[in-house]
Amino acid sequence: MNIFSNEEKKVKSCPVCLSLQPKPFIKIQSLQYWTCPICEVKFLSPNHWLSKKDEYEFYLTHENDADNLGYRKFVSKLLEPLLEKLSKKTAGLDYGCGPSSALAKMFVEHGFKITLYDPFFYPAKDVLNFKYDFITCSEVVEHFHYPAKEFNKLNSLLKPGGWLGIMTSFQTDDSRFKNWGYRRDPTNVVFYRIKTFMVVAKRMGWSCEIPCRNIVLMNKPF
Repeated sequence: MNIFSNEEKKVKSCPVCLSLQPKPFIKIQSLQYWTCPICEVKFLSPNHWLSKKDEYEFYLTHENDADNLGYRKFVSKLLEPLLEKLSKKTAGLDYGCGPSSALAKMFVEHGFKITLYDPFFYPAKDVLNFKYDFITCSEVVEHFHYPAKEFNKLNSLLKPGGWLGIMTSFQTDDSRFKNWGYRRDPTNVVFYRIKTFMVVAKRMGWSCEIPCRNIVLMNKPF
């Protein structure tokens, strides 16, 4: 008996690179995870996504105070390499900023103009009608239900020459996936490897740098 048969009927393509070759990866209790042999992403079956209401309520439990020194140090891992790529007087978008963005506040402290967008906490979509010199996604891409669609949107929001800065925990060891704390967060549904981001960059026509662990910088060409 094929225990994946019902799931396979519903997962036809990779949500990141859109290949038609997703394969069952692991089932943990009732949760079915998939993998793509092309981009090496791991992702949760859509059957097991939280409702929007439950997702919102879970985000409210996060304690990411914009003035917390420990959290500011944490997000500086994205801030610092991105600052090296930017010139002053450029404008950025903190995409998926949450209710309180330490990263946005730190960019403002460095003299940058930052616009906030979050589908739950800053949902005004008029900010998506503009183009930006840089975009940050700090612990955001793992929540994307439709990553390929989101990366297309981010591309449309970036000016030519613009930078996309991403922070997310890289998935590196399949043997530890079951007990990985990042997987246990019910709002995290997509888990990326470095290879995954390289495939995304190639698909989008971007360059891709990995300045340090869990940090990705993508550049849209002129």
